[in-house]
Amino acid sequence: MSVFSNQNPEQEQDLINALPRLVTDADGCVLYANDAFRILSGRETPIQKGEKLLDLLHFEDLDDILHQAWMGDDTEGTLANVFAGEHHVSFIGAVRPVPLHFDWVEMVDGRRFLIASFIGEHHIAKKEMFPDIEDDGNENIFSPESGPEKDVEYHDMDDGSLNHFLDMSHEVLCTLDEDCVFKWMNDTFCAALKTDPTVLGGKTFVDLAHPDEKSMVRQTLSDLYHDMDGQMVSFECRMLASDGNVLSVEWRFKKAGEEIYCVGQDVTEIKRHENALRQQQDKLLEAEAIGRMGHWHWRLGEDHFEWSDEIYRIFGQDKDAFIPSIDTVNTMVYRRDAGRIMQVFQRAMIENKDYELDFRINRPSGAVCYVRCQGRCETDMDGDVIGLYGIMQDITQDTLREQDLRDAKDAAERAYAAKSRFLANMSHELRTPLNAIIGFSEMIQNQLLGPIGTERYLEYIGGIRESGEHLLDLISDILDMSKIEAGKYDLDLERFSIAKVIRMAVHMMEGRAVDASIKMIVLIDDEDVQVVADRRAIMQIMLNLLSNAVKFSPNGGNITISCKNSGKNLDIAVADNGMGIPAHKLQAIMKPFEQVSSEYTRDHEGSGLGLAITKELVEMHGGKIALESEIDKGTTVSIRLPLQAALKGQKVA
Repeated sequence: MSVFSNQNPEQEQDLINALPRLVTDADGCVLYANDAFRILSGRETPIQKGEKLLDLLHFEDLDDILHQAWMGDDTEGTLANVFAGEHHVSFIGAVRPVPLHFDWVEMVDGRRFLIASFIGEHHIAKKEMFPDIEDDGNENIFSPESGPEKDVEYHDMDDGSLNHFLDMSHEVLCTLDEDCVFKWMNDTFCAALKTDPTVLGGKTFVDLAHPDEKSMVRQTLSDLYHDMDGQMVSFECRMLASDGNVLSVEWRFKKAGEEIYCVGQDVTEIKRHENALRQQQDKLLEAEAIGRMGHWHWRLGEDHFEWSDEIYRIFGQDKDAFIPSIDTVNTMVYRRDAGRIMQVFQRAMIENKDYELDFRINRPSGAVCYVRCQGRCETDMDGDVIGLYGIMQDITQDTLREQDLRDAKDAAERAYAAKSRFLANMSHELRTPLNAIIGFSEMIQNQLLGPIGTERYLEYIGGIRESGEHLLDLISDILDMSKIEAGKYDLDLERFSIAKVIRMAVHMMEGRAVDASIKMIVLIDDEDVQVVADRRAIMQIMLNLLSNAVKFSPNGGNITISCKNSGKNLDIAVADNGMGIPAHKLQAIMKPFEQVSSEYTRDHEGSGLGLAITKELVEMHGGKIALESEIDKGTTVSIRLPLQAALKGQKVA
């Protein structure tokens, strides 16, 4: 404890009077309340004698039965210990509870009084409060004629005893002279500012104030000292501790005589938490703005919503001018969506489940906004739903982009389908003239109707026939692919020997293989096995695979065709030792019009539809196709076909 030598008992008494105190009679009627207690209660008007204690504050830790005791329903003698001790109370009209200590005092004449004091200060001698208390006869309740009972003794405190109590306070206390120079401070003051009285000797209160607030503090203290005698002034300022730290302190000042009495509360941690909370709030709002989403809350039974700033922006409303309520929001939501929103909310509250829905709103500018709402139910301690909360996100850009992509996809599919239908319908019109060109050129080349005068014409006619046949092959592939994509390629199922079809396909490709000195090896483990399939489609599959194998095999290469019967399926494989296919092309090579890069295909003609058609025909039979390849080592195409490829409603020949 540090007390300057010029401190006197009257000054200490003024400091005591600045601490909250209240006294009631046994019935709970107020007899006395100082101004500090009024300030603590948050009232602007003085607390009047005769007011009921329960009209001023609410006890947080006593039940209704004890409250009724104040109203006269209690039996004699019970009240003696009802309120004794420490209690947390809330003043009527205030939210934050405060701790108060209650002491009973019983006089020799039987009168009883209850003293309420702010926690930390209730140990100060009660007798200092009683000179202002008068009974109905205007007599001092602690007059010499009516002193306390023998087992309760009160003595005047000396300076040292009083100082001990003041040092126990959590508040920083000090007194100033007319020049605002420190005269006295408690230990809490010294501990908070990391200093001692010897250092503060001769310094003023303004010397410890933050440089940015010295002017304000100096003016406030000057006004208090010269113009506000007996009045109390409250303000907050930052104080500089001796270690360089800055403290935020809420001060209450009162001038009495030539002294200024100061009571402060260190709120540095509170300010730090408030700043941290504010920073987190700012970051949340910034994140919501980036994500175009905001949070909202609605309590059951209330009409208005609580919105974050971003939801106001989503709805295109001014936060200061628009009040979000059920009616105002419904006017902006599409009529068709409004009913659906209420159904989703009602179902969520009934089932206590999370919810999600999309709806449209009309902004004041006339623009349509698409909003996604996600949330969950708020429940009380009993698990009953008391409200809804969640987020709203502006999904207008994503929704419009999805619509554009969907429209583009639909348009492309319609165009592709139209192309496929056109080519499928043009099958006859394209093949007929080509067949005529090929047929007549072959007749002229064979000179069926007589010799040609010039031998050079025979060479030209041969070129016409070969070009026509090549063009017919290309058109046939395109038309077959178009018919498959248009769903007009029907399988004609029949039972036949797969070995005969394979050997016939090999025989048809044998001429091209011999020209390239390529050897074809056929390995069939069961010559008698028969399948139910489309003979023409199986032949086309084998010709496509053998044609590719011959085309991409080097001169003198080998092609192996194998066929194995596994009981339910037929496994056919065509393997060559050609140039192979790059690994990154294996997946794409079976797509329509896909070919290996030009360095592999520049010497080979083709439409790029052979494997794509093969894949479609195999899958139409319920089979699977696989491709394995390695550069400069060769390629193997494996096909698995079911022995019975019957289709629904189709008879097998």
